[in-house]
Amino acid sequence: MKTSLLKPLALAIALTASLGASLEAATLKLSHVRPQDTAIDVDANAFAADVQKATEGALKVRIYPSSALGDYTLVQERVGLGAIDMAVQPPASSADKRFQVIYMPYMVKNWDDAERVFAKGSPIRQTAAELYAAQGIRVLGAWPVYFGGVALNRDIPDVANPEIAKGAKLRVPPIKSFQMTADNIGFIGSPLPFSEAFTAVQTGVVDGVMGSGAEGYYASFRDVTKFYLPINTHFEMWYLLINDDIYGELEDTEQDALNAAADRFEAARWKTARKDQARNENLLAEAGATLVPVSDAQLDATAAIIRATVWPEILDDIGADWANDVLTKALQ
Repeated sequence: MKTSLLKPLALAIALTASLGASLEAATLKLSHVRPQDTAIDVDANAFAADVQKATEGALKVRIYPSSALGDYTLVQERVGLGAIDMAVQPPASSADKRFQVIYMPYMVKNWDDAERVFAKGSPIRQTAAELYAAQGIRVLGAWPVYFGGVALNRDIPDVANPEIAKGAKLRVPPIKSFQMTADNIGFIGSPLPFSEAFTAVQTGVVDGVMGSGAEGYYASFRDVTKFYLPINTHFEMWYLLINDDIYGELEDTEQDALNAAADRFEAARWKTARKDQARNENLLAEAGATLVPVSDAQLDATAAIIRATVWPEILDDIGADWANDVLTKALQ
C-alpha cells in the first residue's frame, strides 16, 4: 500500500522538476559590460521586453550588467561553450587575433562612414559573423557605441599633436593595435585588463586610458578623468551574440522573434548613437573634465601616422592577404 502511494508522488515530483527545468531553459542569460541604467543597459532591457512580448512570455532574456558574469573576454569564451547564453559586448581578439581587423584604428573617420562599413550585410559584418561562428557563436545584431578617445588625469601641453612625445603612460586593452596606436602618437601604451584600469589611473600607475570613448569613460572613469581627447582612435561596435547550439534548440517562432528584436535593437541604436556620444562628452564636462579641442587637420595627421605605422604590422600579424581582402571589400 505504501509503495503504491509513493509511485504517484514520485511521478508528480518528476513532472514538477521537468516543468521547472523547461521554464528555466526558456530564460536566456545576457551579459553586458556597463553598469545599470547606462545606454546599453536600457537598450538591452528593451530588447528583453521585446522578445518576451513577441513570444508571449515563452522566451525570456535576463540581463546581467557590469560584467557580472565575467570579463568580456571570458564571457565570449563561455558563450562559445554554452555556459552563458548571450552577450552584447566588444569582440575579444584573445580568442582569435583576426578579430583585430574589425576594429582597425582609423578604419572610418565619421558616423556616415561607420554606418556604411558596419551595416548589417556589409563585408565587415560578414567577417565578424564568420569569426564568431568558428567559436560556436551566432551574431544576432550589433550595437554601435562611439568613436574612441583618450581620458587623462593630468594636463599635457599640445596633447592633440600626434607628432610629439607626451611622456604619459596610457592603459590600453591587451590588444596589439591599441598599444601600437598609443606608442605611435606620442604616448606609452601599457596593456592592462579593464578590471585593473581604474585603480591604475587612481594610483598614478598610468596617466590615462585609451580603448574606450566618452560613454565608457563617463560610466567607469569619470572620477579620474580630468581631460578628454576625442581623437577618434577607433570605431567601437558591440555585437549581440548567442550560443549557436542554444539558438538551434529554440522553436522557429522563438528564433524569428529573437532575430526581429535584434534588428529593432540595432536600428534604434543607429538613430541615437551620434547624439549619445555628444551627450556623454557633455556629461564628462559636467563631471569636471576639460574637453580638448581637436582640429580636422590633427585628426587627419593622426590617421595618416596610424595607417602608415600600425596597419602594416597588424595586417602581417593576422594574415596580410586575408586582412587586406577584408579591408578592400569593406572600404571600397
